[in-house]
Amino acid sequence: MSKFCVIIPAAGKAERFGGPQKKTFAKLDGRAIFLRSLEPFLQRDDVCQTILAVAPEDMEQVKSSYAANLGFMGVKLVEGGERRCDTVAAALKIVPEEADFIAVHDAARPCVRTDSIDAVFAEAQKTGAAILAVPLTGTIKRASDARVIEETVPRDGLYEAQTPQVFRKAILMEAYASLVDADLQEITDDARIVERFGHPVSIVISDLTNLKITTKADITLANAILKSRPKKPVAKFGAFEEAQW
Repeated sequence: MSKFCVIIPAAGKAERFGGPQKKTFAKLDGRAIFLRSLEPFLQRDDVCQTILAVAPEDMEQVKSSYAANLGFMGVKLVEGGERRCDTVAAALKIVPEEADFIAVHDAARPCVRTDSIDAVFAEAQKTGAAILAVPLTGTIKRASDARVIEETVPRDGLYEAQTPQVFRKAILMEAYASLVDADLQEITDDARIVERFGHPVSIVISDLTNLKITTKADITLANAILKSRPKKPVAKFGAFEEAQW
């Protein structure tokens, strides 16, 4: 069985979320959003390591509030960087030797389905690089800075990228090693780094329920999505569960 290391980048500033609390620490059905995003990977037989990368200014809060359970579950903590690619690069330094593949999943994407994870893991094993994505279905307009429509963009072949994004370990490591500062302005996800490196990235069709929480309104939608799904037995994560989670 191939082994996967899962990296959860949670070092972003979340400026569009608003308020004094970062979105990754906001509660979703009783637990922090970043924990909800971690949970689908924690009891998978094919996941050998989960790495949570947090901002330096958040490290103390994470350690004081969540370290007991994260440690019990084998989640490793690492200090992230200024940009997403810096954060992932920091996590790559502690990926275990036994991992064959690396999956990067947004800390603010808590509604990913298990079957979607299964599908993108399987595709990455076939092709070396695969992501979840959803076809664009609306009418797409390109506008000026003054918000005046300049053109209607054909949506054929257009997809919105999601996560997990999964890569053979050697491919992602080499792609990151090839980055130079001039590349970084256009990097918004790990698939882009692998694309620039020259390796094709396959798409596995997902759906809009795998949303990324950006604003407070998205929490209401995420709550509705989670409540609409069949209830599963709640895994017990240790003696500190009630106090820490």
